Amino acid sequence: MGKTLVYPKTSSNTVNRYKDRATYDLGPIHSIINSSPVLHVSFSPDPNDPFPAILPMLGQMGSFEYPSADINEPLDCYLHGYVSSRIINLSRSSDSEGLPVCIAATKIDGFVLTLTPNSHSYNYRSAVLHGYATLVTDAQEKMYAMKLMTDSVIPNRWDNTRVPPDNAEMSSTSILRVKIVDGSRKNRTGGPSDEKKDTQRSELTENIWTGVVPVYETFGEPIPSPSNKVKEVPEHIRSYVDSTNESNRAYAENVAVNKLPSKSDTN
Repeated sequence: MGKTLVYPKTSSNTVNRYKDRATYDLGPIHSIINSSPVLHVSFSPDPNDPFPAILPMLGQMGSFEYPSADINEPLDCYLHGYVSSRIINLSRSSDSEGLPVCIAATKIDGFVLTLTPNSHSYNYRSAVLHGYATLVTDAQEKMYAMKLMTDSVIPNRWDNTRVPPDNAEMSSTSILRVKIVDGSRKNRTGGPSDEKKDTQRSELTENIWTGVVPVYETFGEPIPSPSNKVKEVPEHIRSYVDSTNESNRAYAENVAVNKLPSKSDTN
């Protein structure tokens, strides 16, 4: 088994509260980014603006230089944006290192209900990355990133559409490549954690329900468009919807009772 690669601990990414819930391993961090439909990307829009900006964006981890790189290996984060958006313009005009950005993603796996309001919690998985964003100008790399992100929505979707995009479509879309400097992942699993002073009081334990309500993303039945002429939902959609619904449910239910997945789990 190869060596586990980790991000360096810095003042930006070191977890201080509940340190035992944190990991700096590349794979678990990248998996949260890749399984989150929306990433929240923050940056400083202007030295004279006191407020940071934050945008919901589509993104995926990948490596154009090494397309076969594993999720546990060093990867860039590609972000999809409109050609004239503020973050694109700032990245275009930034220095050679790029625009400093922070990328965050969170998945909720359960509501943890306890005897007292103060100890209620979530089961969750969260990841934060820091890096420098630059505009992708190479046509092949841009196409690589667009395929990467299209297939992150539904696997094999790129090959089941009209491809490649035409010149107008390519011109209206910009891709940012974020060179990652550091990152961290934090998660909570398991059931309620009540204090002994409360668990020993029968008037509480006999009248207040405690436990975990599993929370997981569920895809509904695909609905055809008015212009659709394909009678059956294609297998690449059907199989993904069914298998992901099952795996999401199983994950949330398992972590509620601390049946933890392996480190290589991609959820």
